Amino acid sequence: MGLLDKDFSKKQLLIMSMLFDLIGFSSYLFPLMDVVWAPVSAWLMTKLHKDNLGKVGGIISFIEEALPIIDFFPSFTLVWFYRFYLRKK
Repeated sequence: MGLLDKDFSKKQLLIMSMLFDLIGFSSYLFPLMDVVWAPVSAWLMTKLHKDNLGKVGGIISFIEEALPIIDFFPSFTLVWFYRFYLRKK
């Protein structure tokens, strides 16, 4: 069982989401980081959100990080917001 296999609280997920978005934004300082960060961010998204939201979020995160034009969206935080405030249960 890995670190990301446990259930996190709403606050913990928000903090991790913001941290991962900051890592993604750092590609403006280190452009080649996108090559590594795009697949890692997709994998992290599927680990943080275990259902279909994680799968769709992972695809969106990969595309967002891989394309330099749209690299400024905070995808982790947006998925967190959707999960806790917009999603119908």
